[in-house]
Amino acid sequence: MKKTPLYVLAFLGLMTACTDETTVYSETQDDISIEKNEQALENSIVYDNAGVLDIMDEATLSGKSGLAAKADLAGDYPLTLVAQVDVPSSGSSTNLTASHVSLDGDYAYVSYNTVEDGYAGAMDIINVSNPHSPRVTSRLYYTNADINSLQYANGYVYFVGGVDSETSVRATSNSFLGKISASNGKFSVAGITYAFQEGYNATDVAVNGNSILVTSGQEGTLSVYNKNTLEVQNETPFMDLRSVAVQSNSIAVLDASQGIHVLDENLNVVNAIAISSDFGINTKRTLDFSGDNIVVAEGAKGAGVYSIATGALKEYIPILINPNGVDNGDVVTNAVATNEDVLLMANGGAGLCLSEEQNDNTDLVGIIQLEGSVNYVTTKGDYVFAASGKEGLQIIKLNKPDESLATRCSELSSYSGSSNLNVNANQTLSYRGSKRFNSVNIGGDLLLCGSWTVKEGVNINSNALFEMNGTFVVGRNNRKRNINVNSGAKLRVEGNLTIYGDLVLNDGATIEFIGEDSVVNIFGDVKKSGNVTVEGKFKDVKDKF
Repeated sequence: MKKTPLYVLAFLGLMTACTDETTVYSETQDDISIEKNEQALENSIVYDNAGVLDIMDEATLSGKSGLAAKADLAGDYPLTLVAQVDVPSSGSSTNLTASHVSLDGDYAYVSYNTVEDGYAGAMDIINVSNPHSPRVTSRLYYTNADINSLQYANGYVYFVGGVDSETSVRATSNSFLGKISASNGKFSVAGITYAFQEGYNATDVAVNGNSILVTSGQEGTLSVYNKNTLEVQNETPFMDLRSVAVQSNSIAVLDASQGIHVLDENLNVVNAIAISSDFGINTKRTLDFSGDNIVVAEGAKGAGVYSIATGALKEYIPILINPNGVDNGDVVTNAVATNEDVLLMANGGAGLCLSEEQNDNTDLVGIIQLEGSVNYVTTKGDYVFAASGKEGLQIIKLNKPDESLATRCSELSSYSGSSNLNVNANQTLSYRGSKRFNSVNIGGDLLLCGSWTVKEGVNINSNALFEMNGTFVVGRNNRKRNINVNSGAKLRVEGNLTIYGDLVLNDGATIEFIGEDSVVNIFGDVKKSGNVTVEGKFKDVKDKF
């Protein structure tokens, strides 16, 4: 049987246990291995591209002269790339791509599959409790499994893929659901269980209370399993399910042959929203609830936003760019995710698009500067996790302003000026907000409250003062930029300061840390010339002082 891209798997050495509703398997470990080399796990975290992320906005992408003035302003969304996680590689598992991410507490759970001939996959657990230093704590390889989606709940990871029933003597149908113990950041292969259902492949999984919901592709079903036993509780057939999402008592599924179906907890159809878009064959497409709307990844059309109540199409959010050298078939919206007023679109070879929802409209912000073909995106709190195919997992920090800072700095005006911030001698400026700068040059006094990034360097001239409350990030690991503090100048830090480059303290310079909880993370060196002063308590992440 020819492999179906994204969703095929063959199991070996299975032991069976049957119920009237489903077939549950406990697997021996012939096809599974755990990465035991701690150095290999440590080396999976890559900081080569870490640092300030640029966003290509509409003005830059369109080249329209009328938007040039807007392009010169400091940009919203001061994002930073924390790190990348390399795609696993071991034995026959050498052509993997990141396919899905699930977030829970201090951990991110990542699945990998292969779209090429042969069956191989993997799953990672990544500790993200320290935003400055993520760690891969556990890795599991499958020699014959493509893992397409996964979700964590209460000590277990529930993951889905497909079974090649023509080569497996035990598989009752093609789609599978797996359950593996995962506690304290570690997988345990003891007692992994599987269940099979109708359909060409299993495409998505969601946890809803004590139930597990699984979609199983062409000629498949939406099946509801008992979370503990994996016995079927309920199921209903569909022609071509790609994704499932849950909000309160509502379940939404994306059927590529028809559109959206909104179901109640008993799987009765409450509302059907017809969509005529071409979702492709055996391709990953997702949907997500966003307030009173549902946002759907519609391939070449971009993302569609639909009213849950009426089913009406409210708007299409297009794909902003068509990059040179990228196949048209890879310029498609694969997945969507929402975080408060932010909408993220995983647009394959066209990158990761960020938009903002304002007054019931969606305004395009731009394309985030990332490498790889973005297959999937999810977001929670201050972080975005993008599965970028062979580039692996990319961990992005949104750098949302701290609400307590907003309170303390509430009397200040919001910044809305140039992306090149220049403070003249004898000039005193203070702002609150959240912006992306190109460069900062300080000759007088400057106070910034909130979250800020600087693509180029920061220069604090002689006898100048720069005070920051919140988050301030400079440079990128593959394009290092410095903060220069010159003679008689002072840098006062309250919050988190990250420099992808050097902190240069010239003779007579002072750096002062305020409060008890300030953090400094310097990827280059602290260079001291002559007599310099370092004051206050702070956490030095990389011990550069």
